[in-house]
Formats: sequence, C-alpha cells, structure tokens
Amino acid sequence: MYQRLIKVGLAKYDPFKTRFQINLSTFILTFNPFSPIGPPLFAIFAFATCGGYSGQLRVSVDCMEKASSNLSIGIDFAYPFRLYQVSFEAPACEAMRRDRVYLIGDYSSSAEFFVTIAVFAFLYSLVATGVYVFFLNRYREISRGPLIDFVVTVVFSFMWLVSSSAWAKALSDVKLATDPDEVQLLISACKEPTNKCGSVHGPRWSGLNTSVVFGFLNFVLWAGNIWFVFKETSWHKGASKFPNAASEKQTGAFNQQPYNQGTFDQSGSYNTQPSEYSQVGGPTSYSNQM
Repeated sequence: MYQRLIKVGLAKYDPFKTRFQINLSTFILTFNPFSPIGPPLFAIFAFATCGGYSGQLRVSVDCMEKASSNLSIGIDFAYPFRLYQVSFEAPACEAMRRDRVYLIGDYSSSAEFFVTIAVFAFLYSLVATGVYVFFLNRYREISRGPLIDFVVTVVFSFMWLVSSSAWAKALSDVKLATDPDEVQLLISACKEPTNKCGSVHGPRWSGLNTSVVFGFLNFVLWAGNIWFVFKETSWHKGASKFPNAASEKQTGAFNQQPYNQGTFDQSGSYNTQPSEYSQVGGPTSYSNQM
C-alpha cells in the first residue's frame, strides 16, 4: 500500500547465505501519515478511542419528601453502547419506593463495525509492512501481489468511509440518548410538577469525537494511497508501454531517408550523384544529330 516510501535497497536477499540483510540506514521512519508506521498507528488510535470508551452522567431528583430525594444518581455506559441494557434506580417520590429505569437505544452495530474495520486494517497494515520490508523484490516480481494490494486498498478505503460515516451518525444518537435532560424524561418522578429534577454533569465526548476524526483520517490515508498502489500493478505498467511504442515507431519513420539526391563530403562540398535516368533510343551528343 505504501511501498513507494521504502527504497529498493531496504531489504536485500542473499541467495547464497539464505538470509536477509536489512540496511537500517535507509529505513528511517518519521512521523508521516504516509510512512510505513502511519496506517497501523492511525488504526490503533481509531479502535482504541472507540472500543475503550466508558462514560458517566449524573442526574438529581429532588422530591417533595426530602427523605426520598436522591441528588446524585450515577448512570454508567460504555462500548458497544447497548443502552437498552443500561439501568439505574431512581426514587419514585412515594414513600421510599424506587423505580428501575432503562436507557433507550442500541448502537452496537455501528460501533462494532467501526472497531472491526479498524482492527482488520491494523492487522493488514502490519502484514503489508512485513512484506515490503523483507520481501520487496519478491513482491515486485509477482504480478498478483500488487493487484491484490490494490484491491484490498480500495476495499479498505470504502469500508473506512462507510464505517466512519455510520459511527458518526450513531455517536450523535448516543449523545442524544445520554443527554441528562433526555434521561430525566424517563424518570416517572420527574413528570410530577411538585418534584424537581436536574442534571449534575453529562458524559465527556472527547474520546469518541477523536475516534470519528481518526476514522475519516484513515479513509483519507488509504484513499490517497490508491494511486501509488495502482502504479505498481501490471495494469498501469502495461498501459504505459503503448505510448512508448508509438513514439518509437514515429521516431523511426522520421529517421528513414528513402531518397537521397546527393551527399556532402568531409570538406563541405556537395557531390551530386549521377542520375540513373537516361533517354532510351535518343541522341547521345550534338555531333550525332548533325
């Protein structure tokens, strides 16, 4: 996918010693998204910020009867965001009775799809890096290698776009479902005007927002490498031969000289070649005409 950044001399195979000689002086990794370390690093950030997320919000219920009030109700949720399984106890403001309340929504499909694409992209990037480092010459000799790499790069580019878009939409729904103001509407005691409900604090979304950003950055990274992978395939190399062949034929046609009336010698004088044309049966001199 990004073999254009690795020099041919990076990995040299010695057939006599049957070992690889890696020239570390040419293998200089810088923090560049298009460097060999870029795709796996960006993939790690994508699935780590999403798959490792856990959030909490707190609401308060102030009942008419102060003994039944609860001014700090903690609600925890985490990946894969099956919110319908998240429950908490809220006071009913009737004696000491408490109700169990469940959140609404299931956004696990989009979140798991996003993390799955990130994990597979990370694994493929590691394998591709190993191939480019240790088997670069073999990779270029086999025509199927660049073709497979090109198809996989196109597929992952499309999958990154789809999964990032789906996860961005699901994240907006998760934010709405876990908004403290919306959660208060699920508590029966908050529907009574005599009781006062409020939000203590909401979840922190910086980690999940970062995961969406890294998702689209991965799409840009993989899509930007499509052209460079295509240049390594036999499709591009075969198409580039036709213009060269046509130009060679055109150059050869101009170099041909089918007719030469005369030549120049080294002194710069012009020598006219005798013409092969002669009048057949005609007079050869003026005296013969007389």
